[in-house]
Amino acid sequence: MVESRRTLDGRVALVAGATRGAGRGIAVQLGAQGATVYVTGRSTRGSRSEYGRPETVEETAELVTAAGGRGIAVVTDHLVPGQVAALVGRIDAEQGRLDVLVNDTWGGELLFEWDSPVWEHDLDKGLRLLRLAVDTHAVTSHFALPLLLREPGGLVVEMTDGTADYNARRYRVSFFYDVAKSAVLRMAFALGHELGPRGATAVALTPGWLRSEMMLENFGVTEANWRDALGRVPHFAISETPSYVGRAVAALAADPRVARWNGQSLSSGQLAGVYGFTDLDGSRPDAWRYMVEVQDPGRPADTTGYR
Repeated sequence: MVESRRTLDGRVALVAGATRGAGRGIAVQLGAQGATVYVTGRSTRGSRSEYGRPETVEETAELVTAAGGRGIAVVTDHLVPGQVAALVGRIDAEQGRLDVLVNDTWGGELLFEWDSPVWEHDLDKGLRLLRLAVDTHAVTSHFALPLLLREPGGLVVEMTDGTADYNARRYRVSFFYDVAKSAVLRMAFALGHELGPRGATAVALTPGWLRSEMMLENFGVTEANWRDALGRVPHFAISETPSYVGRAVAALAADPRVARWNGQSLSSGQLAGVYGFTDLDGSRPDAWRYMVEVQDPGRPADTTGYR
């Protein structure tokens, strides 16, 4: 039996914000294709962030290695320029290159208030959300992009929630949440203009309804029995694992024609249709099309034709 070649052997990636959720899924799937992946976060085995959750950046690195890559955990607060500069300096010293940058830092789940107008929303929490969701991406790009541009063909993925088209037409959760997610979409557009002429590509990427550790916990289910939540939230049937968007990033990183996507807003379901990858269960959920055509119009939950 001939083992298929891993598509990212010899490539180096940085996934900023890889402790849990989409970041962890992306890091592991890059590792599964042979990449060396630097994973960053603030939650470690010795000290948890304000989330107070059990997932750690060291655990993510171990999962990357177990998947077939090389995971390297670097505890980093991406709001602290000196820490980010040191991180990039270490990648340069150890690898001499950076092929993929995934800006996935978020940290806002405990900060936004659903359907709360700006004058009622806690101001300190709202401003903190913006710093975590926007400033971290800018700081990381500032320090990492000179290394990424050293070799042609680099890829930057700005992780957000919602496609540009979807978010342009709909109010998303609250003033602060809406602004944060829209800002990241615009970051990818701006980076596309700055990186494209220099031989690199920037995209915005959104998963669909993500079965992250926190989401599963909120619904009182696990990945093994997630469908038990459908009785309470039927549209959860369109949800996807973090591995799905991880496979989307791996497919982009391996695509020699990735520049065709430069500056664009993409989704995991959209890219699955182009590249042919699936979620772990073999399905291809297309959550954003489902939300527009089924969930938002108030139609009964039915994923036929959407996964």
